[in-house]
Amino acid sequence: MRDLIQKVIATEAEAKQQVQSARIEAERISTEARKRAQDLVTAARQAAQLEADKILAAGLHAAEVEKHQRLARATAEIETQIQLDEATLQQVAETVTRCVCGVRP
Repeated sequence: MRDLIQKVIATEAEAKQQVQSARIEAERISTEARKRAQDLVTAARQAAQLEADKILAAGLHAAEVEKHQRLARATAEIETQIQLDEATLQQVAETVTRCVCGVRP
């Protein structure tokens, strides 16, 4: 009978140890899964940020190109609308020179 009680106690102790080991393993697996999930979230955020940066850079480049095209069109339009003869150009040059040099007419 004594042997039977000792075997039951030993079996119970072994079962408790197995349960404890299983809990430790479950916690390790759970911690590892959380870490992997966090790594995936971080990687996804980084990828999204890189893609957003690319889109922003492309948009800025497109805006810069559009600005230059508009300026070129406006310059061409102004040049076609304004036609100065030689006398007017001479007068403008003299006026600008007087203005820059601080000479009054």
